[in-house]
Amino acid sequence: MADISRLLRRSFNAKAKNIGLTRPQWLVISVLHRHEGINQGGLAELLEVEPITLCRMIDRLQDAGLVERQRDPADRRAWRLFLTAKAQEVRQQVWPLGAEVMDAALEGISAQEREALRSSLDKIRQNLSCRPDEAAAQAATDLTSTPIPDTASQLQSK
Repeated sequence: MADISRLLRRSFNAKAKNIGLTRPQWLVISVLHRHEGINQGGLAELLEVEPITLCRMIDRLQDAGLVERQRDPADRRAWRLFLTAKAQEVRQQVWPLGAEVMDAALEGISAQEREALRSSLDKIRQNLSCRPDEAAAQAATDLTSTPIPDTASQLQSK
């Protein structure tokens, strides 16, 4: 999976280099599009980067006119992040490039195989996204909801 991820990134970077965004900047715009209005701390957590690293990226994106910070009305110390109209235009340019890369990557794979792959990857993401306390609670639920076979009666019946 890591090798495929690296090859997908390389292919995407080759297609997107003329737009002038780095892959991390594109990732920020992409995630922010799905979570517009999120605060910087929440976005850093989603991107799995340190808040100071994200702050620098947001500074550059703001300087480029792609992101704007707005004060969080509930917390004077926090900023809510929003994409600008310019970012939406850039996103409209970049999105088809990502689709081209995925189409090339999935060439020769049937619609049924694609759906099975998507379903399997979604399940893997879900499994790995559980927080430790959620995973423990899920495991406990699984243990209490799954009947334990009675091996003694199974042996006696043989």
